Amino acid sequence: MIKLFRLIALLEGVSYILLLFIAMPIKYLLFDPTYVKLLGMPHGILFVVYILFSVLGKCKFNWSFKAFIIISAASLIPFGTFYVDKKYLRLNS
Repeated sequence: MIKLFRLIALLEGVSYILLLFIAMPIKYLLFDPTYVKLLGMPHGILFVVYILFSVLGKCKFNWSFKAFIIISAASLIPFGTFYVDKKYLRLNS
């Protein structure tokens, strides 16, 4: 499970960065929403799956409440999932 969670965290983090730093500037500076439409749905699905895995991980790996909040909230911060992978997920793999 942890390897799959690490993959989801990586994909979610990359999709978030692409959405924020590529698609959104193109949408608002060049008035072309195409990339937001292309990246938005996959990122949303990856976000939901990431949160589900964080809930499952709390139960399976007995993470503290603080660790669970950090791991879950990391999906809201650019590059946050990369920090979580390094600090929390590699320890369990």
